[in-house]
Amino acid sequence: MKTVTRTWFVTGASKGLGARLVRKLLDRGDRVAATSRTVASLTDAIGPASSHFLPLQVDLGNDGSVESAIARTIEQFGGLDVVVNNAGYAQQGTVEALSDDELRRNFDVNVFAPLTVLRHSLPYLRQQRGGHVINIASIVGYHGGYAGWGSYVASKFALAGLTESLAAEVGELGIKATVVYPGPVRTEFLSSGALAVAKRQIDAYTEAKASLDLHLGTLHGHQAGDPDKVAMLIMQAADVADPPLHLFAGKVANELAAQKAVAVQRDIDTWKGSCEATDFAE
Repeated sequence: MKTVTRTWFVTGASKGLGARLVRKLLDRGDRVAATSRTVASLTDAIGPASSHFLPLQVDLGNDGSVESAIARTIEQFGGLDVVVNNAGYAQQGTVEALSDDELRRNFDVNVFAPLTVLRHSLPYLRQQRGGHVINIASIVGYHGGYAGWGSYVASKFALAGLTESLAAEVGELGIKATVVYPGPVRTEFLSSGALAVAKRQIDAYTEAKASLDLHLGTLHGHQAGDPDKVAMLIMQAADVADPPLHLFAGKVANELAAQKAVAVQRDIDTWKGSCEATDFAE
């Protein structure tokens, strides 16, 4: 468990889960560099800069901005221990309704921004032979059966795959990697600009429309997940010597993950003979 004060770098920290995590880290005495599109949004949500808190205005889509933020963090706090890629947003819309710009922007924020953060933080973690990367995905990045959310689902699957590959890549250097799959969490996520709806909608796809109505109407404000408890779970995972690679947050996430495992195993068992027959004969 945690015995020393550590330095965290957390993206998307001005609201939602990111803000809750930063506040809890500061409360227990850790050092935190937090990013958002404006410093004001961070200080309004968390408080003024201090010896333990460094609010940073960062454009996660700009390589130089991210590089500068990582450098400032190490300069201010003398090191870097935990990197949390939390920034992201949901893009709704059937696959053929989404424009190229909508798809690419979703992947820019949800996939390429975390990659940029990692490209600039990993050299330092490699040098010190230690650290922990925590990527915040979603249960949709493991259980993908959500009509009308293909772009968001695909981006979170990509982030999960990246985390698995990273764990294999840097494990021998003492660097840990964890992908977090929260279920529905009761934050401002669905009402704060973190949900984008495709400009072009196809009315015929009733399942996709029903899913959007559920998220905006029935689900918002009634999500089962407690963001403070999810933040504490992330901290707990970062505090142990052998953290999980896959971390499912909430009963919904765990139940859906179990359903996915059953469904995949069923397909494997049903098609095993035909699939194995595609190998060259011995």
